[in-house]
Parts: sequence; C-alpha cells; structure tokens
Amino acid sequence: MIPAARPEIGDEERAAVDRVMRSGMLAQGPEVAAFETEFSAIVDGMHSVAVNSGTSALHLAFLAAGVGPGDEVIVPSFSFAATANAVALAGAVPVFADIETDYFSIDPAAVEAAITPRTKAIMPVHLYGHPANLVALKAIADKHGLLLFEDAAQAHAASVDGIPVGAWGIAGSFSFYPTKNMTAGEGGMITTPSEEVARLAKVLRNQGMERRYENEVVGFNTRMTDIHAAIGRVQLTKLAGWTAKRQSNAAFLTANLEGVITPPTAPGAVHVFHQYTIRVTDLDRDAFAAELGKRGVGSGVYYPTPIHRLPSFQLELDLPGTELAASQVLSLPVFPSLNDDELGTIVEAVNAVAKAGS
Repeated sequence: MIPAARPEIGDEERAAVDRVMRSGMLAQGPEVAAFETEFSAIVDGMHSVAVNSGTSALHLAFLAAGVGPGDEVIVPSFSFAATANAVALAGAVPVFADIETDYFSIDPAAVEAAITPRTKAIMPVHLYGHPANLVALKAIADKHGLLLFEDAAQAHAASVDGIPVGAWGIAGSFSFYPTKNMTAGEGGMITTPSEEVARLAKVLRNQGMERRYENEVVGFNTRMTDIHAAIGRVQLTKLAGWTAKRQSNAAFLTANLEGVITPPTAPGAVHVFHQYTIRVTDLDRDAFAAELGKRGVGSGVYYPTPIHRLPSFQLELDLPGTELAASQVLSLPVFPSLNDDELGTIVEAVNAVAKAGS
C-alpha cells in the first residue's frame, strides 16, 4: 500500500537528536533560538517564535496581537478544526465564510460580506499548500482596518507574487506535525513583522514571563524543546529540495490523471503541494477512495465535515462552496520519497477507477 503521506526522517535528524541528548540541554535553549533565526530566512526576515504545536502558534498569535472577547475573526469552515478552535480559545468568535472551490481557500467576496462592526481580523488558510488570495484579502483588511492573520500550517515556502506566506499580515502560523512539508516531530512557528507581537508571544509561551519568576501576564507552557528544534533545523535545510520534488510529483499526476479534476495553481502563486487534492465529481468520492485502496493506493479526505457543522460549533450556515468541496475532495500521495513506480501505480489506479465508474 502506498500511504497517503510518509514522514521523511533520515540519519541527519537522528544525529541531531543525539547531539541534543548528549548536550544535556533538552528544554527550550540554543537549538530553539537557532531554529527561529533560520526559519526567519524563509519568511522575508519576519520575527519567528517557536512553540509546541501549530495550534499553539495560532492561539498565541491571536493573543499576542490583541484578539480577544468581543472580537470576530473571519475564517473558512473548510479547514481543520484548529483554525476555528484557536479563535475560540482566544475568547473571540469565528465567523465562517465560504471558499473559492478552484483553490479551496476563503473567498474574498464572502469575507467582505461577513464584516461587521465587531470584526477584528481575517484569517485565510493556505489549504493543501496553495496560498489564499492574499492580494485581495490584504486589500480588504487594509480597507476596513482589520488585522490579517495566516494559517500557513500546510504551506511552508509557498508564496504569492514572490512574497512568502507568513509575511503578509500581522502574524502567520506554521505547523511541524510529522506529515507536514517539514517536521520537527511536533511543533509550530509564529511569524510576525512586529517586534512587540513576537515579544508577547515569547512571554505567553513561557508561563507569562520574559525574565524568570517575573510573570507579567497569565501565560502557558507551550515552549518547543531543543530536541524538536534540532530536528526542525535539519528538515529546514531539506525543504527546498522536498518542495521541488512535491511539485514535480504533482506535475506528473496532473499530466497523466484522467476522469477527475486536478488542482490548478493561481497566477502568481507558488503551490507547495502539502496535499495533491483532486475533485471527484461524477462518482461517489468515498467509494472511489475505497477502490483506490484495493489497488494499493492510499488517500485521504481533508476534510469530510466543515468546521461549522462539527459538534463543537453546530451552526446552520449557507456555504455551498464549502459543502461541495467537502463532498468531492480526495488527496492522493504526493510526498517527496515517492518513486517512479509508485507514481505510475497512482496514475493507473485513479484512471482505472475513474474509467470503471464512468
């Protein structure tokens, strides 16, 4: 079975962990500081703050930028629950807007229609590694005096018009979960142009203190360990090569798949293909996935239930693009270590299932 995703861990990562273990400095220390500096280089020199997960990055970014009770944050419902959870954890209210089904990202027109006097911020999600329409969203944010956040959990090294994601607004948030485009084992990173937002994020991750035992706010323990940072530092050196391989794999799939809608890339956008997500329009998507499995090809549905319909939110909303995407999307393997035989197997399986069901 070709898995839907495969973590890329090598001898260099194992050696980095061993180096930290031998050093005796296991908690947040010099490796974290170095990782933050090195990550800043891929986000146009933004301040970078490492934390223990992508969700913590989202949460602390909101708090550090002053989002809280009484505020509304416009987000897509077609995303992982952490997108809206982080808004709620900050005490604010997630307001769900519909998506553009071509790119699976929040629709700028729907965002503008959702703005109220309580709106504080907009947070697009760069789903599957394709950046949202940041030019339009930034223009809307600037026009209405709103903060722009980016959920870049799946989009390391993606960009629009040469500007990397994570560098467009007040804060970006990345994830280093094992199956992301790069991993630290687990972890997250906040990026921001604001020195004060970065400082507050560091205070919040460390029990509310910048200096030991001088707690200035109520904070959290969401620090990244030096073990995780050491892994992340190694992975960061491999990210460019892995991204190119993901893009190459995606190009092969797009050129050879039949009977499904393949993912386009918007003008000016660099898609980094965290997922290669097709749309199954003429057949039952779940049956399609089951048939692929019988042919040795794993796949994933990200995400079958929009956030607004989850038990944690349970809202009745009219989001037709979101509902359509949730019923059609299917992500195929695209990870860097796929070999030519595996790519051929994926194409043969998809085309056979599509043909058999047509």
